[in-house]
Amino acid sequence: MNAAVIAIQAMVSGVNLAVPQLSGSGLHPSATQLVWIVDIHLLVFAGLLVPAGALGDRLGRKPVLIAGLAVFGAGCLGCALAPDVPVLLVGRAVTGLGAALVMPATLALSLAVTPPGERGRAVGAWSGATGLGGMLGNLLAGSTLQFFSWPVFFALFVPVAALLAGLACRWAPATERHAGRSDVPGTVLLVGALTAMLFGLIEGRELGWASASVLAAFAAAAAFGALFVVHCLSADHPLIDLRLLAEPAVGAGVLGVAGAFVGMFGLFFLNAQYLHYAKGFSAIETGLAILPQGLCMKVVSPHSARLAGRWGSRRVVATGMALVVAGLVLLSLATSATPYWRYAIDLLIMATGMGLATPPLSSGIVAALPRTQSGLGSALNSAAREIGSALGIAVVGTVVTARFLAHLPPAVAASAHSTSDAMTAAGHLGSAGHAAATRAFTDAMGAGYRALAVLVAVIALTVLVWRRDAERPGVPDSRRAAA
Repeated sequence: MNAAVIAIQAMVSGVNLAVPQLSGSGLHPSATQLVWIVDIHLLVFAGLLVPAGALGDRLGRKPVLIAGLAVFGAGCLGCALAPDVPVLLVGRAVTGLGAALVMPATLALSLAVTPPGERGRAVGAWSGATGLGGMLGNLLAGSTLQFFSWPVFFALFVPVAALLAGLACRWAPATERHAGRSDVPGTVLLVGALTAMLFGLIEGRELGWASASVLAAFAAAAAFGALFVVHCLSADHPLIDLRLLAEPAVGAGVLGVAGAFVGMFGLFFLNAQYLHYAKGFSAIETGLAILPQGLCMKVVSPHSARLAGRWGSRRVVATGMALVVAGLVLLSLATSATPYWRYAIDLLIMATGMGLATPPLSSGIVAALPRTQSGLGSALNSAAREIGSALGIAVVGTVVTARFLAHLPPAVAASAHSTSDAMTAAGHLGSAGHAAATRAFTDAMGAGYRALAVLVAVIALTVLVWRRDAERPGVPDSRRAAA
């Protein structure tokens, strides 16, 4: 199960490392299209995770896992063969569908074979696998992009998915099935709300924040969101029983996981571009430079449950979220002159925060639901991650692109549709032009990180106030779950 998680996360993180090469490739994507290439996978992933989790509860997690791996492999093959941006976007959407089927099943199957007293550690190991997958994805992408092109990176996941599907057929346990009904209207409304919101955020810079299309997108997001809430509160078998979010452990857990991944994936989107454009790192050097972050998350995550049992999960979550915000603030100060060792410390601070905060939040979501809804619980957890990831990339991509192009020399900005175009055009102006473009990029990156820090801090404060009601005085919720 953890191997499947690692594969899914490796592709997600590796794509961020491929952004500089995609930007300068023969597909000629614009800056806005680059954000969509990254985000459309997360959008489909997030929108279909909950129905995929419910599907696993109804049909059995093993067949849903195997089908998801097959769809994921097919999507990666489509990406590798894509002749243009629209086809690449379709392939990325298909990988999102496959990932949505895989992720809830992995956690549910892991918990199905884990004794109750060890489930906190199992969730920690599962969370750590996501960090390890990110690390391996960067290493794989870096080494592949160093010697080959981006289609090869996608093609590598096709045999991996086939191998994992075969192993799942042999080793994954069969689990009980639970009666349930699909909620097509709820799924359509949720995906519609997310799509409209991201369209407004991503396209706002290019079309204008006051343009009719962007305003209509935000209005549609609000309308779809309101209809989704009304539907879920009135339907007999809703996609998400929103009353569950009234349970502090569930509601605060979903919001906290989303907030943590707003910061993490905002970092993933900018990290490779900073190391490539500002520091001059090659693709493989970039992959190695990110290695300490993934290792740190893998080491810290399994210990988070033990610390929560000793100190209380609220304190551990507070410490972790504070470190995430601190890491974003410190990263916002990085320039082309910042030594790598100092930058690596900032990455480790943020990775430690993620490793501390996310396992107790995820455990709270799963533990607060009955065992018959473990698939739904893991889907809620994963959906929160992917919605936060998509939102983080949309926010930071919008802020950075707008500020970067605004601070470029006019001769460069006039012909720049992406960061790669800008850096190439600036290089033609000599060392002074390249230095000006680099300063513009690091300045824009700093603004993006500060925007993320504020957003994550607001979410963290809300979670901690909400989380206070999830614990009785002196008894951490992780201990109650174990009992």
